[in-house]
Amino acid sequence: MCATPKKVDYALPQVEHERQRDATPGFEPKGSYGFIRYLEHGFPNSLVRWHYHDEYELHLIVESSGKVFVGDYIGQFAPGHLVLTGPRVPHNWVSLGTPPEGVLLRDMVIQFAHPPLAAMAAVMPELKDLFPLLQRALHGVEFFNVSELSLRRFRRIRDSSGLPRLIEFLTLLSELAQTSDYQLLSTIPMQSSDDDAALARISSAINYIVHNYSSQFSLRELAEQVDMPERTFSRFFRSATGNSFTDFVNRLRINRACQLLMETEHYVSNICYEAGFNNVANFNRRFLELKGMTPKEFRQQALGRFGVQE
Repeated sequence: MCATPKKVDYALPQVEHERQRDATPGFEPKGSYGFIRYLEHGFPNSLVRWHYHDEYELHLIVESSGKVFVGDYIGQFAPGHLVLTGPRVPHNWVSLGTPPEGVLLRDMVIQFAHPPLAAMAAVMPELKDLFPLLQRALHGVEFFNVSELSLRRFRRIRDSSGLPRLIEFLTLLSELAQTSDYQLLSTIPMQSSDDDAALARISSAINYIVHNYSSQFSLRELAEQVDMPERTFSRFFRSATGNSFTDFVNRLRINRACQLLMETEHYVSNICYEAGFNNVANFNRRFLELKGMTPKEFRQQALGRFGVQE
């Protein structure tokens, strides 16, 4: 029997407007910074939602782990996770399993706009070396093995202003532009243009799915809960996330299955149901489609990667 989704709240608009930022603890108030803005916040926080903004964003996780969403990408994050997103690329980080009192400092964030960099590059050609990195940011970029270095840069940017801040910032971007240890996240370069009200409802639906994907619920039931016609909800959901509703839920479930395959010794048939599938054959088929291998092959590969012998 399908579980009826609980009524979800979609009151908050999902575009980070300037007035919202200035009223949010952790954001530098407008007028106190140049084109480089620093932000940090804990969890839970009103900023943790499916949203986009007009600036690039460097996002460094300091504490907690959970699910990350960038464009049509769904993955996992943990401390040291560093991602660059481009202008209007929708994204969200949802911490899971946090203590009841929450997390005081979850992430450190740097936001910056494109026009000042483009203007500087017109007179300082050296800055054009950064543009391939900025182009990749339209997919979202996750960087590896640079978290300690980046954390030092983030702290220096936080604690400085004026020219010293600009120098630290450009140095950080240069270091990230030169690294080859990264992956593009979204399969398509998404730049959201949906209206605030629609994104608010999509955000609420995504939050529900993230916390309940192991349960059984339908597109129709979820559309009813956010007060949208089923066809309209389906269209907006695909536009906002780059996935159909079914594909999005399956990606989340396969992501959870991968985690269980790597971290437990549970039978594959048990993992199928723990991840939210109700049919082993369908689970194996979806896993093969998304990962290019069977669950058993994935587990063997993961064990080999971590130096563990069966």
